Amino acid sequence: MKPSAVLPLCWAAVLLDGFDLVVLGTVIPVLLEDGVWGFTPATGSAVSTVGLVGMMLGALAIGTVTDTIGRRKALIAAVAGFSLFTLLCAFAPSVLVFGILRFLAGLGLGGCLPTAITLVTEFSKGKVGSAATTIMTGYHVGAVLTALLGIVVLPAAGWRWMFVIGAAPALVLVPLMIKYLPESEVFEKAEKVGMKAVAGLFKGGFLRATLAFWVASFMGLLLVYGLNTWLPQIMRVAGYELGAALSLLLTLNVGAIVGLVVAGRVADRAGVRPSTIAWFAAGAVFLALLSVRLPTVGLYVAVFLAGCFVFSAQVLVYAYVGRTYPAEGRATGLGWTAGIGRLGAIAGPLLGGALLSAGIAYPWGFYVFAGVGALGALAVLAVGARALTLTQQPR
Repeated sequence: MKPSAVLPLCWAAVLLDGFDLVVLGTVIPVLLEDGVWGFTPATGSAVSTVGLVGMMLGALAIGTVTDTIGRRKALIAAVAGFSLFTLLCAFAPSVLVFGILRFLAGLGLGGCLPTAITLVTEFSKGKVGSAATTIMTGYHVGAVLTALLGIVVLPAAGWRWMFVIGAAPALVLVPLMIKYLPESEVFEKAEKVGMKAVAGLFKGGFLRATLAFWVASFMGLLLVYGLNTWLPQIMRVAGYELGAALSLLLTLNVGAIVGLVVAGRVADRAGVRPSTIAWFAAGAVFLALLSVRLPTVGLYVAVFLAGCFVFSAQVLVYAYVGRTYPAEGRATGLGWTAGIGRLGAIAGPLLGGALLSAGIAYPWGFYVFAGVGALGALAVLAVGARALTLTQQPR
């Protein structure tokens, strides 16, 4: 097992996680138009919610598990689990079964991202910003590929094939991870503290930082999941055809990839805290701009730039967390930040569904999302610069 295998294998795992970020938003317009299982916007919100509840529980549990049994075993189990249940979604006979399978897949999905980020961070040799943003390019490459697949596969083969295609890569990835993925030396040397790591998030001067990270993660994931779940349908309401709406979803996630590449380098040079604040603030500006009727080119540019800043801001929160907590509690800190943030991931689709049901998703939805971005910036500001020095102090 070689350290050089860590980044590509974790990147591939997060790519599959990114598939799940977009797949429901991609198939919802089809489920609505075809009346599958009597699907409605409220049904879409419910299915999205139960999946995200699974992700929240998975993220909350995985941090402590990972700090106990190791990063490698936890990541392999998470990838195998969510891939299996994603495959089974293709054969769901009813919306109830579909929702249950989304919940079970969510348990593994919730554990994948914080574990992968922890493992890559511990092999990053100090470049935490670049490590977190590099791994998260996989997340959005997965989202982009899913949007492209939606454009090609949905008209030709139907929505069920989206889940078959999304699960298939695990047949190759899981064996490769078993053979080549090493365990973190940082974990092997750290004290195995188990549940004590959770208590450590609130001691030794970490209380304020922990609570602020949770709020920032809530806001960031509200934006990520709210936009990826409902942007195509909001654009349909605004008068765009399905193909154009899916193209805007694709543009949003292409922007996310570019933004991640830039954000990591900026964070390593200018500091992770000011970069995260700036990214949330810029995201708020471009989300507000989407409420204005723009020429076609201007609309695509605005969506691209919104993707650049909104999704990178959430990843920079993870990078900030990775810089703040010590090794024995790092996975727990990331897991709980991601887990609490999943409440925002639940709130985002619910909020979008409520706005659509009320008939005010365009343009008011973008004003609401912009306000969420501003609150994210304020939360990171509340962490305080002192948090970055806490891990250097005796505990």
